[in-house]
Amino acid sequence: MTFRYDFSAVGPDFPVARVAETIRDFKTYLGATGVPRKSLESSLLMASWNIQHFGGTGRSEEALWYIAEILSTFDIVAVQEVKRELDDLEAVLKLMGPWWRYVVTDVTEGTDGNDERLAYVYDSRKVRFSGLAGELVIPPVELDDGTEQPPVQFDRTPFLAGFSAGWFNFQLATVHLAWATGDAEDPDRVREAEALAKFMRRRTLTDRGTWSRNTFLIGDFNFFNEHSRAYLALEDNGFTIPVGRAELTQTNAGADARYYDQIAYLLADTNVAPAGLGVLDLFEVFYSDANFTRFYEAGLTRADGTVPGNKRSYYRNHYRRKQLSDHFPIWIELPIDFGLPYLESQI
Repeated sequence: MTFRYDFSAVGPDFPVARVAETIRDFKTYLGATGVPRKSLESSLLMASWNIQHFGGTGRSEEALWYIAEILSTFDIVAVQEVKRELDDLEAVLKLMGPWWRYVVTDVTEGTDGNDERLAYVYDSRKVRFSGLAGELVIPPVELDDGTEQPPVQFDRTPFLAGFSAGWFNFQLATVHLAWATGDAEDPDRVREAEALAKFMRRRTLTDRGTWSRNTFLIGDFNFFNEHSRAYLALEDNGFTIPVGRAELTQTNAGADARYYDQIAYLLADTNVAPAGLGVLDLFEVFYSDANFTRFYEAGLTRADGTVPGNKRSYYRNHYRRKQLSDHFPIWIELPIDFGLPYLESQI
């Protein structure tokens, strides 16, 4: 069991039966959608999840229990939109148990930075933090005359960290690329995607002192579709987007299917071949349409206490997204036991 259930510590108004039923239904959903059970030795479950405004927004205790359950499904999760206040993150980690750890950046300030942090949450029984962590800064651009000019940096600085699990050492670069505008080919987003892919390709393949030659780009890329220039920038620089990614359910909770969230990789270790890939449609279980009338309609109000005119619309498009998120997690399963191939190589 990866989540430490203890209803004895909750307040008198906490909906114990509802939370227990929902978490039970989520476990059934995981089995039906093919999410593998966590294994200590054979494979690694890696995920990325943009948790909308994660911190300082007054989420309910119920929602924090759900977030803890979702995160604990995996071994390591890259989390975007962690806010300046770490209250939600700290509360969720306390629920998950003392073996869970996190590594988090400082706040990116300014309008485009949106007071956001990037974080990795990981199960320390399975995943070991290498000690490598840093925010990515693009080096100066050398001009034709030999002089250098400062590059345009990221709106929200990507976060690089190294980890290991079993025989597998790897580094993750998690991002929340520029939204800028609603244009699928927004030039700021394309520029950031190209700069990230080029920088991490060089860092992975040729730079001296690179901690691992196995690199994952993971996070909220704000890609509209698999044909956009920003999306293709990853593949053009040697990163592999897993087979079947384009056929998965959308990772945004909006009406238009988008491919915002991605996991791409550039691997020196030939033993690593993804064994599974998926997206969790959280609203199939948490704050589902079926549970609106049963659990939420009667007492549903806005944050200011007023009653929305159309409760169902408010519930679907505002309430549940603010409680949980407007993004769904994307996950990948990777092998980490290379003992047999190693023995074979010595024969």
